[in-house]
Amino acid sequence: MPDEKILVVDDEENIRHVLSLILTRKGFQVQTAAEAQTGLEALASNGVSLIISDIRLPGMDGIEFLRRIRSLDEGLPVIMMTAFGTVESAIEAMKAGATDYLSKPIKADEIVLCVNRALDERRLRAENVRLRREVEDRYSFHNLVGKSRRMQAVYDQIEKIAPHRTPVLVTGESGTGKELIARAIHYNSPRRTHPLVAVNCAAITSTLIESELFGHVRGSFTDAVADKVGFFEAANGGTLFLDEIGEVPLSSQPKLLRVLQEQEVVRVGDTRVRKVDVRVVAATVRDLPLEVKEGRFREDLFYRLSVVPVRLPPLRERKEDIPLLVEHFLRKVCRANQMSAKRMSAAALERLVKFDWPGNVRQLENTIERAIVLADSDVIQPEALSAEGDDSEQSVSVFVPEDLMDLKTALRQVTEVLEKTLLERALQREGSNRTRAARLLGISHRCLMYKIKEYGLEDA
Repeated sequence: MPDEKILVVDDEENIRHVLSLILTRKGFQVQTAAEAQTGLEALASNGVSLIISDIRLPGMDGIEFLRRIRSLDEGLPVIMMTAFGTVESAIEAMKAGATDYLSKPIKADEIVLCVNRALDERRLRAENVRLRREVEDRYSFHNLVGKSRRMQAVYDQIEKIAPHRTPVLVTGESGTGKELIARAIHYNSPRRTHPLVAVNCAAITSTLIESELFGHVRGSFTDAVADKVGFFEAANGGTLFLDEIGEVPLSSQPKLLRVLQEQEVVRVGDTRVRKVDVRVVAATVRDLPLEVKEGRFREDLFYRLSVVPVRLPPLRERKEDIPLLVEHFLRKVCRANQMSAKRMSAAALERLVKFDWPGNVRQLENTIERAIVLADSDVIQPEALSAEGDDSEQSVSVFVPEDLMDLKTALRQVTEVLEKTLLERALQREGSNRTRAARLLGISHRCLMYKIKEYGLEDA
């Protein structure tokens, strides 16, 4: 990038002059020094982006100069050069932390290519560090939105468990923010510099679930044309977030349990055991104890996953958080769309607080985004909120079982009737457009497709 400053250190005036001329013509600022000590003084007082240094220097030699640079700035690119190019000197320079190594006489195109490559790598590393810090800040505990007693208890809990590798099971209704909690756990743990791999188990067919999770070797089945790394190996050293864990087929659950217990995987079609170091955070909307009772989920796997259970309350149980969430989403959406700041009128906010939000936080965010688009001014009025807050939209005929039964079974039946009714209503309102129906309900398209299949609404 033009205007970046390069420091050239060489005891030969002719070399300093030639390099200065070549690099200046390419738009770089160039400063020169005849010895290492002068170079260190220049480094301390100026914003140097890269150093080119000879290995043979009077007084302090180039290798010692390089070590001194590394003690001051580990990430500063340093290119070493010498007229006495040997394998030994190259190895010594690279071991001491040189970015690259060139032999004299230096060709103009060679030095420019080397400089640009080193600076590109430095910019890429700086950008990676910036993005990592931005992500870590986004998911830091102080940035989680919710001051209600229920959510503060959740934040206290995940702050305690984040530093450990203990498995966590996050439960809650769709749209409550289970993946957000998983990311907060990861980015506040010692694993933050390693991968966070998120997997939606409901989106993987039962025939491919083991291949996706554990990997496969070439020829293990018809379409296995090459070796494949599974999600467990991809998350090695980091965290694997298994969303909708309740959808993993019963036949695959023993292998998943073994991986959790032994921290080792065997790819499909292979015999080689591969060690992995993975923390698992799982999430589900299902009542797993009921699934265990009815034989659809292994009891031992449930206990292994739920060493630390975290339950996220639905938005209707923490309405005091709605004003905070509204303000957060207003800023987020306006910033993402480069729009002027907008605010919610008192009447509109009151309407949002009164609504029960069957789609929870995700539905609220989608509602705010739609309101920002539809608003005629910087103050959002109730009419921009569509149906949210309209009591008539919430009146659903709920089936109540006539026969006496245990409470969990009754609640499950009621929930199924309510879900199916809301799905039918959303699909009807949006003319069977499933993308818009999912957005209206505040759920993902994948989740909607799963629910449509579950309730037999393919023709709706």
